[in-house]
Formats: sequence, structure tokens, C-alpha cells
Amino acid sequence: MQQIRPRVLALVVSLSLSGASLSALAQEAAPLSATEMARLIRAQAAKIDALEQRLAAVERQNAALAAGSAPAPAPTSQAEARQAEVAHAVADTDQQTELAQLRTQVAQLAASGSHSRDVDWRDGSPEFRSADGKFSFRPRGRVVVDASSTRGSAFQARNIGGTEMSQVRLGAEGTIGPFGYKVDADFADDAVSVKDAYLSYDTKAGTLPLEIYVGNKLRDRSIEGATTQTRTPFMERNAVASATSAVNGFYGLGVQAKLFGPSWHVGLSVTGDDIDNAGEESDSVAYTVRAHWNPIKRAQGFVHLGGWYYYENLGDDVVSINRTSRIGLGFNDNLRVSASSIADPTDNRAWGYEVGGVYRSFYGFAEQGERTIRSSSVDSVRHKATSIYGGWMITGEKPGFSARSGVWGTTKVAHPVGEGGWGAFEVALRYDDYDYTDAQRGGEGRAYTLGLNWHLNDWAKLMLDYVHWRTDNKVGDFRGLDTGDTVGVRAQVVF
Repeated sequence: MQQIRPRVLALVVSLSLSGASLSALAQEAAPLSATEMARLIRAQAAKIDALEQRLAAVERQNAALAAGSAPAPAPTSQAEARQAEVAHAVADTDQQTELAQLRTQVAQLAASGSHSRDVDWRDGSPEFRSADGKFSFRPRGRVVVDASSTRGSAFQARNIGGTEMSQVRLGAEGTIGPFGYKVDADFADDAVSVKDAYLSYDTKAGTLPLEIYVGNKLRDRSIEGATTQTRTPFMERNAVASATSAVNGFYGLGVQAKLFGPSWHVGLSVTGDDIDNAGEESDSVAYTVRAHWNPIKRAQGFVHLGGWYYYENLGDDVVSINRTSRIGLGFNDNLRVSASSIADPTDNRAWGYEVGGVYRSFYGFAEQGERTIRSSSVDSVRHKATSIYGGWMITGEKPGFSARSGVWGTTKVAHPVGEGGWGAFEVALRYDDYDYTDAQRGGEGRAYTLGLNWHLNDWAKLMLDYVHWRTDNKVGDFRGLDTGDTVGVRAQVVF
């Protein structure tokens, strides 16, 4: 009975202290800074070492008592004996409980000490990840502010200047287990429109990576047609992206898939109208395929060869097509090339090719595309476009062109502003040709653009574009040959 009593007392005291320790743990769950956590871990580790030394001493003492080498003095009374038993149980339980508690806290802090790896700031906004990596969330956004001025036109209405917020977006992206998601809403031009809004799934087709998207997404068509506008080297997309786009635009609501090889990719999509379709008529449905191949791919650069095609079956709500491509910069809506209206269109198809590459800090590409519109009341009409462009990262960075996807991505700045560097500087040249003369009253236009870009870091950029343009329209308010110059600047932050 005398041997059982200390164990019972120890159990009672342990249960009491466990409740207290749980309360203490709850109170200590407040977030700590990395410095505070490191200090606490060192202090607790030292305390654990001290407790282990004390426990070792107690064990040695117990062993000595069991061997009879150092008998303990007998209590002077029964009350003192019970008090000694309680004190011994409390002390023993307190040491064991505190040791277990400290070890648990150190393990928890050691795990949470890596919490900084669960929040990634590399893309300009925090990406939060669960400890097992199955869930993530990252806010997205962009602010793009433009200013431009046009001079030299024979039409005074074209010689205007001003500012605009060309893009103001806010959204989020992340993962839920094996699935991804992305949603972006644009608030520019005093209107709200949804751009990217899709679910994604990354899997394998055999041993090759396969990406599947369901929802509203930028379609894989031409280099700059498949690139978000804030990543291109110039303030506006090129002529091929603009002149050959389908009726349902750059985005399409439907299903897309991309298969990737070591030096190639193939993209397929079936998409209807954009997400803002009113739903009163059947969609125009587009079937799109694009592929690219890198016959040469080395550390210093690569060669890019690509092509694309789409067929679009037009809905009954499309009663005419009137392409008016922007040839200047965003603010001036009067600077356009008119293709002339085509009545009663039935279907729409286009093709294009891409050739170019990247070598060290230089890049160069050429694209050509042709779109054919068929009508039930007039002959088929062809729209043609050519774009040739190249550039140089003056500060030596690698151009932000993805050899994997064949589109423009983020330029990684070697010495960002704010971290002791001057950022990255880029100079670029482009020639664009718009040819709508296959139509009876179709116009044509040419543009020569010189661009200078200052990449402050991976997500902030300043741009300066000078455009010398020429138009020859057969319809509209600005008929006949006209030339002029437009200068534009842009400040953008994309995260």
C-alpha cells in the first residue's frame, strides 16, 4: 500500500498539471516573430537539458536508494511521511509534465519556425500554403496607368492626348488538393468584367505533363495573342494578335488542354463566347490548336518555331463583322485601321506561323497570320497581318520568353530597384502591317514602334513607346492616307 500511494498521488497531480498546461499552451498560441521564436526555442532547449540532468540525478539517487547505499532518513511521524510522499509525487510529476510540455512546445515551435517558407513573396504578393502543401492561396492584382499624345495627323480629331487606367484588376489564385483555380476581375473603363475565371488540373499523359483548364481563359493563339498584355515588350499587342482574333475575342469560355514535351507543346481548346455572353442566342464556338517546337535549345538560348489554327462557327447573334484594329496606343480610339463591315457571316477561320528565338540577352520573332470570313450574302474576305520585332536586355538579363509555353512571361531582374540595383533596361523595335484590302472597302495600315522598358523588379515596370503610324481607310471619319506619331508612357504593377 505504501508503494501504491505515491503513484496514485503522482497520477492525480499529473492530471491537474495537464489541464493547466493545456490552458497555458492555448494562451501561448499567439503568433511570434522569427527572432522571438528562435529565442524561445534556445531557452526551452536549455531548460530541457537542465531538466534532463535533474531527472538523471533523481534516477541515480533512486538507484542508490534501491541498492541501500544511501538510505533516506525515516519520517518523524505518519503525517510527515504522507507530506513527504505528496511532495515527492508533485515534484516527480511536475518534472515529467514540464519536460513533456517543453518537448511538445519545442517540436511545435520547430515546425512553425519554418512558417516563413509557407508564405512566399517572390511574385510581389503573399502566397499562403498549408503545412502539407495541398492548399494554397495568393491574391492577384494589377494596376496599369497609361498616358499618350498624338501629333502630325491630317485629321485634328486624331491629334489628342490623355491618360487612362487601362487595366485595374483584382483576383486570386491557388490550389485545392490536385486542382487549381484563378479568378480575375477588371475594373477599368468604369465597367466590371471578368477575365480569367477557371479551374485547372495538372496530370500526366504517360510521362508528359498535361494541363487541363475549364472556364474562361486566354486562348492559345499566336505568341502575343496567348500572352497577357502586361508581359509583352510593347504597350499594345502586335498586328497578328489583333487582326486575326476570333469573334469571341482573346478569351473563351470552355475547355483547354496543354501537353508539354522536353522542347515542345501542343494546345487544344473548344471555347464559346466570353463569360459576359447574354445567353439569348447560341454561342459562337471556336476550335483552336497551337503548337511550338524548339529544334535548338541550349543554356544560352533557343530557336522557336510555331503555328496555330482555329475554326469558329458563328452564332445567330453575329449579324456582321467589322474589324477596326488599333494601330496607335490605347487612349486614342481614333487611331484605327478599318476592315469594312462584312454582312451575314457564317463562319470564321484563321491560321498563322511563328519563327524566332532568344540568344543570351537578345530576342527576335516574326509572325504572320491570315483570317478568312465566310458570308451567306457576299464573297469570303481575308484579313492579313505581319509582325516582326526584336529587342535587347541592355543590362544582361535573359528575356522573359518561355521556351516551355511559347509565350512572354516575367523578366527576372538581376539587380532590382530597392535592393541596391538599378533594375533592368530593355530596348525593342517592332514593325506591324495590317492588310484588309481583300474587302472592297477594306483599309490598310503600318506602324513602326520603338520601345524602352525599365523593369524595376519582377513585378513593376515603366514603359516608353514611340509609334510612327500610317493608315489608309476607305470608310469611316478618317478616310484616305494619313500619317502621324504617337508617344505613350505606362506605369504598371502586376502581382
